[in-house]
Amino acid sequence: MLFNFLFRRKSAELPFQTDIHCHIIPGVDDGSPDVETSALLLERMYEMGYRRIFASPHVTQDTFENTPETLAEPTERLRAEIARRGLGIKLGRHAEYRLDDFFLRQREAGKLTTLPGNYILVENSFSQEPYDMDRVIFDLKMEGLNPILAHPERYLYYAKGNPGRYRDLFDSGLMFQINLLSLAGRYGRTIRAVAVDLLEKGMVDFIGTDIHRESHVKLIEEYLNSRNFRHDLKLMTNLKNDEI
Repeated sequence: MLFNFLFRRKSAELPFQTDIHCHIIPGVDDGSPDVETSALLLERMYEMGYRRIFASPHVTQDTFENTPETLAEPTERLRAEIARRGLGIKLGRHAEYRLDDFFLRQREAGKLTTLPGNYILVENSFSQEPYDMDRVIFDLKMEGLNPILAHPERYLYYAKGNPGRYRDLFDSGLMFQINLLSLAGRYGRTIRAVAVDLLEKGMVDFIGTDIHRESHVKLIEEYLNSRNFRHDLKLMTNLKNDEI
């Protein structure tokens, strides 16, 4: 994969230096395929202003049944490459857990990986909400975990079918993490509008990149130099990214 560093304008400054959602652990999901690509993505993220990255590989039944054991070696290979290049980024790793049966089995086995502060990143299916979502979230909180819902703006069964569900979930103590890619228009106008609306309502705790590949980096770089970003930046208040 070729990366063109020439004639690229310096990105505008984000109000935080920590990303909690990206797919740069090599060869473990639908993100970066190898260490070289991961390192190049991290170099671009460094240029954006990121200094701490908590990678979040998918953990999904039947497709990416990752465990702490399977993720340990590729994570260490990437850390070694970061050190070799002298890149000033601290790399941590947790996971993006789909709320499915594999997640429940990993939870019962004590194999969940969290962010500092016992934050745990979870996601829904894109087709429907898990039937027992409220119970699972309640149970996680009772166990001392702090669940964060990844990219709620992308669940169109909320955005188009039941927008009031956002308030119910948020008021229950479930934290929300929206994507920079959503704000950048990667998934269309409707999803961007939902993400902005959540920001306006003060219902966003974290903003993640959700970077998988170079095209995502390029789109975020363009967004950071756009009128939309200048508008959205005023709404990016009370975020917890750098509190992790």
